[in-house]
Amino acid sequence: MRLDQSADQHYRDRVARVVAHIVAHPLAAHRLEDLAAIAHFSPFHFHRVYSSIAGETVAATVRRVRLALATRLLEQGGQSITQVALEVGYDSPQAFTRAFSQFTGQSPRAFQRDMHRLILDSGAANEHANAHTKAEQTLAVQIVERPAQRLHALRHQGPPSTIPHTQRRLYLQCGQRAAHRLGASCGVPQDVGGGFRYYAAVVLPDAPSEADNGLERLDIPAGLYARHTLTGPYTRINAALAAIHTRWLPASGYEPDDRPTLEHYLNSPRNAAQADLRTDLLIPIRPTTSL
Repeated sequence: MRLDQSADQHYRDRVARVVAHIVAHPLAAHRLEDLAAIAHFSPFHFHRVYSSIAGETVAATVRRVRLALATRLLEQGGQSITQVALEVGYDSPQAFTRAFSQFTGQSPRAFQRDMHRLILDSGAANEHANAHTKAEQTLAVQIVERPAQRLHALRHQGPPSTIPHTQRRLYLQCGQRAAHRLGASCGVPQDVGGGFRYYAAVVLPDAPSEADNGLERLDIPAGLYARHTLTGPYTRINAALAAIHTRWLPASGYEPDDRPTLEHYLNSPRNAAQADLRTDLLIPIRPTTSL
């Protein structure tokens, strides 16, 4: 029997409280009885309800939140792989490496090396080459013009680490009707003041039906974008966007525009390995104005 929309949203709100608690306390034990009490569900039925709403088990959510924390620690540098493993709750670097590789498609050491190349080496471009040319070669940024586009989207509620839950809801709702899958965001995930907004979005070939009444319409204006095609897991998206902003943009002759940043997912984890995922990162730009 299908829940009506209000009852379904009520269940989602209760599960969202559990996810928020896990994100706020990633290293806690997270006993099933305690999480069920947070959501006001019977412990006997909580696991099944949680899995049906979140699309994964509680253990999978805890593991993903801890590994998302690990990616941030590895991006920051300053800690060894063993130190990061212990900090996110793994007893050995070997167990951490196995879990991290499944999560991101690459080992912690390779991930840290790639993040170092994208973020921390930005100053090296000025030594023997023009900074713009060097960054453009490394990041393979193209300037493209895109027409206006109408998207239909679900606004993500909660921390960035739970965005896959919103993407799954959208997939279940739109299924094979979606011509394209995108993410649209404003602000940066690190903005703890609430300025970050993310939408899981699709392009629908036909007018929305009654089943789509939970979707918001997003009209994206036409304009110029800096496009970089990222190959690899979605956990690298934020670092790649930061590298474009810090390394390519300042010497490009362009500045950020006020339209949303877009992520165009060219394939899917449902049919591609993590290392083979391809995503067009699209930063809205306009010619730099003279002051």
